[in-house]
Amino acid sequence: MTISSAMRAAAVALAASASLAAGAAQAEPLRLGMTTWVGYGPLFLARDMGFFKEYGVDVELQIIEDASLYMAAVAAGNLEGNASTLDEIMKYRSPEFCFKAVVALDDSHGGDGVLVADGINSLQDIKGKEVGMNEGSVSQFWFNQLLTKEGMTEADVTITNMTADDAAAAFIAGRIPVAVTWEPHLTLVRTQKTGKVLIDSSTTPGAIVDVVDITCDYIEKHPDKVEGFVKGVYKAMDYIKAEPEKAYEVMAKGVGGYLSNPADFAGAAAGVRFYDRARNIEFFGTPEAGEAKDLMALGAKIWGGFGKLKMEIGYADLIEPKWLTVEP
Repeated sequence: MTISSAMRAAAVALAASASLAAGAAQAEPLRLGMTTWVGYGPLFLARDMGFFKEYGVDVELQIIEDASLYMAAVAAGNLEGNASTLDEIMKYRSPEFCFKAVVALDDSHGGDGVLVADGINSLQDIKGKEVGMNEGSVSQFWFNQLLTKEGMTEADVTITNMTADDAAAAFIAGRIPVAVTWEPHLTLVRTQKTGKVLIDSSTTPGAIVDVVDITCDYIEKHPDKVEGFVKGVYKAMDYIKAEPEKAYEVMAKGVGGYLSNPADFAGAAAGVRFYDRARNIEFFGTPEAGEAKDLMALGAKIWGGFGKLKMEIGYADLIEPKWLTVEP
């Protein structure tokens, strides 16, 4: 082989190697963890309709039914991010564990509620009563918002720590008079008339907001992927508005679990408000003013009061607004 031929062969090999490396980089997935929740349906819609891949990002979605477990997976490098409520992720942010919310998905608009036995007609009526609730979860965050509005604290009731599902089951079985839980348990109580829903999150719009947060390391190294991800989410939100029945069918299949039936998914979707591009811009506002800043202040007050925060968290510590205005 001549020197010229050798050089050409080397160039071809180098180009092939570069092509394989680029392909591997392209294929490197953005892995996200989350619980089974109707508000995360748009992520599955964007994945299964090919919207994410259209914008150059491969997204893997993993159902993990415990916030502490999926946050631990992110911290360990087994996931690049997760979908969770804005207040929830505040408890995990620390100087050593950096992640930021890049897009909001929904807020609970009737999907969370307080179940009470007959004869209880106001929050004041639950004073001195046992309340089943998942301590440390968004249920506690939201319940404390309700109590504060009534001039009450958890000291006015007796908290029994249990999951939202177990709280609903205990309530329906008549073992506790009050439970803080979410769908599908609210609908079940309304249908079976085993007690009633005293109040639900439709009365507190914007109080429980789901976001997707991604590690600061991934954001720094793959800004193009993050932009593609946000564009994919926005396209999914637009598709839901244009083709709701088809969207519910795809999302139900993707999310699965108790939401695997499209009719059940559609019913649950009535209890959330999906966040499109315009709503994202409105919600996140600016570091100086906006609903997100106000919600973070509330999170600092409630979770800080329970000693759950690891650092003082400012807007820039938890939110990356760089891609909020991109258009799909």
